[in-house]
Amino acid sequence: MKKSILRRQKARIVDRQELQAISINKWLLNVAGTNKEIVLENFNTSLNGLDELQVTKLREEWGDNKITHEQKNSLAKRFAKAFINPFIIVLFVLATISVFTDIILAGQGEADFTTVIIVLTMVTISGTLRFVQETRSSKDAEQLSAMVKITTCVQRKRVGKVEIPLEEVVHGDIVCLSAGDMVPADMRIIEAKDLFISESALTGESEPVEKIVEIRRDTQYKTPMECPNLAFMGTNVISGTALGVVVATGDHTLFGNLSKAIIETKTESNFERGVNSVSWLLIRFMMIMAPVVLFVNGFTKGDWMEAILFALSVAVGLTPEMLPMIVTTSLAKGSIEMGKKKTIVKNLNAIQNFGAMDILCTDKTGTLTQDKVVLEYHLDIHGNEDERVLRHAFMNAYYQTGLKNLMDIAIIDFAEKMGKKDLFTIYNKVDEIPFDFQRRRMSVVLADEKGKTQLITKGAVEEMLGISAYAEYKGEVKALTKEIKKEILETVAKLNDSGMRVIAVAQKTNPSVEGVFSIQDESDMVLMGYLAFLDPPKESTKKAIESLKEYGVAVKVLTGDNERVTKSVCKQVGLSTDKIVLGGEIEMMSDEVLAQAVEKKNIFAKLSPQQKSRIVRALRNNGHVVGFMGDGINDAAAMKEADVGISVDTAVDIAKESADIILLEKDLNVLEDGVIEGRKTFGNMIKYIKMTASSNFGNMFSVLVASAFLPFLPMRSIQLIVLNLIYDISCISIPWDNMDEDFLKKPRKWDASSIGKFMLWIGPISSVFDITTYILMFFVICPMVCGGYYNDPSVDKALFMALFNAGWFVESLWSQTLVIHMIRTPQIPFIQSKASLPVTLITTLAILVGTLIPYTTVGTALGMYRMPPVYFVWLIGTILCYMILATLLKKLYVRKYGELL
Repeated sequence: MKKSILRRQKARIVDRQELQAISINKWLLNVAGTNKEIVLENFNTSLNGLDELQVTKLREEWGDNKITHEQKNSLAKRFAKAFINPFIIVLFVLATISVFTDIILAGQGEADFTTVIIVLTMVTISGTLRFVQETRSSKDAEQLSAMVKITTCVQRKRVGKVEIPLEEVVHGDIVCLSAGDMVPADMRIIEAKDLFISESALTGESEPVEKIVEIRRDTQYKTPMECPNLAFMGTNVISGTALGVVVATGDHTLFGNLSKAIIETKTESNFERGVNSVSWLLIRFMMIMAPVVLFVNGFTKGDWMEAILFALSVAVGLTPEMLPMIVTTSLAKGSIEMGKKKTIVKNLNAIQNFGAMDILCTDKTGTLTQDKVVLEYHLDIHGNEDERVLRHAFMNAYYQTGLKNLMDIAIIDFAEKMGKKDLFTIYNKVDEIPFDFQRRRMSVVLADEKGKTQLITKGAVEEMLGISAYAEYKGEVKALTKEIKKEILETVAKLNDSGMRVIAVAQKTNPSVEGVFSIQDESDMVLMGYLAFLDPPKESTKKAIESLKEYGVAVKVLTGDNERVTKSVCKQVGLSTDKIVLGGEIEMMSDEVLAQAVEKKNIFAKLSPQQKSRIVRALRNNGHVVGFMGDGINDAAAMKEADVGISVDTAVDIAKESADIILLEKDLNVLEDGVIEGRKTFGNMIKYIKMTASSNFGNMFSVLVASAFLPFLPMRSIQLIVLNLIYDISCISIPWDNMDEDFLKKPRKWDASSIGKFMLWIGPISSVFDITTYILMFFVICPMVCGGYYNDPSVDKALFMALFNAGWFVESLWSQTLVIHMIRTPQIPFIQSKASLPVTLITTLAILVGTLIPYTTVGTALGMYRMPPVYFVWLIGTILCYMILATLLKKLYVRKYGELL
């Protein structure tokens, strides 16, 4: 630390304007080099915290403790963004070309605005619907997210410790930190006990950093990150406890400052890669086929301008411009439906990953079990009830200030019910050594009225045996021999086999000099006995696991608990317990061996947080879509590693922050509902893509055939655009469609290659009946109405073409709209599988409107002529044959490739 900064210990803490004028690094270095008493004085605060008047004034001056870049886009920006996607850009290009060909280069009085108007109408509908759905989705997500509050504990005058939302923290607040907490702002540490903080959010380093109160005066620190007495916004507490005074909030923090200079690049998810690959596949297809149509028509008809217009219309028809809107609507609807089922979606794209999940990794406690730990026994070494063991365990749980877990609460509740609490609280706390996941124990140091100090430690049995040199054996303190250890382990094993979780209690008298206690004092202790807890499985767990299995989701248990308790619980809920893999075994495995082990085994016990994360990574590398459900700080790394992180609203802050999805009820049955909704969302998206791709391919193939053999275009460019517009509108209802139960039973991923195969198989079906319609119109219907064939001198060629165009327009509309019902299910539509009411109504309305157009002035303006009644007899026969052939080809396709969608 520079001496010039140290000499400014009594400098006045700067206000907002001055802080904006200096660098955040210089500001934090100044605070780090200032004595904690001076920092408290300059911030006009104390260990008792701020009063409400001070808080109000500070919030008025500094605003909320938020990072600006996290704010939502403005309404105008969201509106503009809704119109920026590959398909709409293509339509804009086509509209621009049409402006030149139809308007600028047209002869005098021949300018035609129709194509441009309709294309821009399609763009407007697609973009506006996307904007409306995203805005509605954003509001729904905000309302749901508001149900999950990340809070922090602060000390306030005349109130004491209170939990407040992170955004309400102000300069000078005294924040109380313990394991599992997120650091809410940049802080100067003023009290700390074995405090370790993970700064990976800022540095990328996974190893936690120890924090202390005062820095060395003989050490020069160049950056705030080097200062061990500073804690930064966005980091999280791994272990220990601390008090800190807030010295910077919101945009003025180190995290806020970095966010202005760094453009975050978000990792592309499996969902985003899938949508993008499909989008560009369809665009490449359009860019190849449109020029083919142009040259075939240009050479066969000789009218290149008309050929250009028609090729543009084909390009518009081949563009699935509603895809962004369909995707957004499907995700938004899925989010709302999951919200109704006690599931909050923080990341919309996670919905599809939720549905694609084929392996769920979960902790045991509270997920498989009731999460209501009850203290069943307090026993001595021999398994006999012993009140001294209960007393020491209670004092350890009662006097600690760290993160009280369910067992701590169970011990305190048990003592209160026994009427022992007042007898156990006559001691003075001297110090504590907080719990962490490496030691798997925690200690307190207490003093009685005579000044005698005692170190009381409780923790996992194996770890407690490791730090104990003695045991209270048959009323005496004896050396902990191998024989006594064996007896202890046998007693614990029996309790574990009964499904109980067992921890040990030990003590040591006058352990060390007061004020300098550390983990080194946890040695040569006297083992007193055990505490046995029961956390029985939930009644619903076994059924939920069976249901998830039916939906293709394998459940794997990843727990830090011991193998005997884990085995007992897993056996009760129907999970195979043939072989349990332990954390120690995993530590010895190479990545290749672990990749095989995770496929064969379903239960992993005594795991560290790093081992949980490694198992999830191995499963993903094997090609699985993995979900991880957890609620503790030890689960955060695995949740981030998974495709979809799942937490609950009662989880610690860092777990909720790491999650993509938060459950309002810690129950596997809720997960089942989420999986089903995720698959419905994916199913409806893939429906639109496949039906649009195949329909467009069929139309293109029909156009090529017509261009080669007909003396005129089968449909005018403006008619083709109107046809596409009606079809697009009918697709708006697809996100609300039903999904077959068979489809929901299997996890599914995006596969762009299947789109191409589907187009080639299903697309030409409509072309078969388009060609039969050409033959019918050209040789039967048109000659019947016009009084002769096309080349007869007496025939009105304009009337002939108008009638032909109208006939193919209506037949194309019927087949293109009915393809929604044909492709939405591998079963027989309308009989074995029925579409939802919105889909049925809108597609019926689309067919009705399209059929009536040739009989209106709109049809006349579009160059169509009304068909005779006999046409509809042929049309119904054609459509019935189309549906029969489509059903047969669907069956063959499913038989060859295993699935339709």
